[in-house]
Amino acid sequence: MAVSIRLRREGTKNRSYYRVVVADKRSPRDGKFIEAIGNYDPRLTGENFRVDLERVDYWVKHGARPSATVASMILKARKKLAAAPAPAQ
Repeated sequence: MAVSIRLRREGTKNRSYYRVVVADKRSPRDGKFIEAIGNYDPRLTGENFRVDLERVDYWVKHGARPSATVASMILKARKKLAAAPAPAQ
């Protein structure tokens, strides 16, 4: 089974909202999915997405391939995580 990590459109007309999902490549864009691992709201400015990097790593390890848009989100999330200061102990 070919698995992809992609965006699933939700919301109403002119008020789109997207979920980052793991889905079978053959299923329709807004159809059945395996797991939701994040979200994206294009109407917000600044930080307008959230991605669970642990679940992304799990699915990529098991053969899932992210779409171009989701791959850029993952890259931005990894850069933000690397730039964040370490918690004080």
